[in-house]
Amino acid sequence: MPWTSSESRYSTVSVLLHWLMLVLLILVYASMELRGIFPKGSGGRSLIREVHYMLGLTVFVLVWFRLVARSLGPAPKIFPASPQWQTLLARVMHWLLYLFMISMPILGWLITSAEGHQVMFYGFDLPLLVNEDKALAKQVEHWHVLIGNIGYWLIGLHALAGLYHHYVVGDNTLLRMMPKRG
Repeated sequence: MPWTSSESRYSTVSVLLHWLMLVLLILVYASMELRGIFPKGSGGRSLIREVHYMLGLTVFVLVWFRLVARSLGPAPKIFPASPQWQTLLARVMHWLLYLFMISMPILGWLITSAEGHQVMFYGFDLPLLVNEDKALAKQVEHWHVLIGNIGYWLIGLHALAGLYHHYVVGDNTLLRMMPKRG
């Protein structure tokens, strides 16, 4: 079944969501990093901001499917087994990444709401989460930017850990999440 993992590989759904969400997160970050190429108030800058909102909220929706897939059974075993401290660190990292993918879109939606703007999500107007409050928008934006910067580190460390396990340790950590071949 595509939702359940085997002893050696994550489920098809988990693998697909993992790599799709990586692409989405790259696009979310790129949309904010590249917004400076457009002048403030321009249509291009507005478009890139809307893309940022929509992709961020897409991550928010998909993370719940990942959590469901994760809950349907145990993770595939790592061979050879990792030391207990690495297993604990990996669990903490995964839960921090999930918290990141849940909190960031909510914070972004709060900022937009507090600025008095409607959020569009694939053609649907989402409700405002709070009444217009520019001071609140600035406070939440501070947290959104800070957590976004922390997210760079979380994602980077997660990727480095997978590469370390594959190329240095030589275990199957990375292979468990790779798409099937042939």
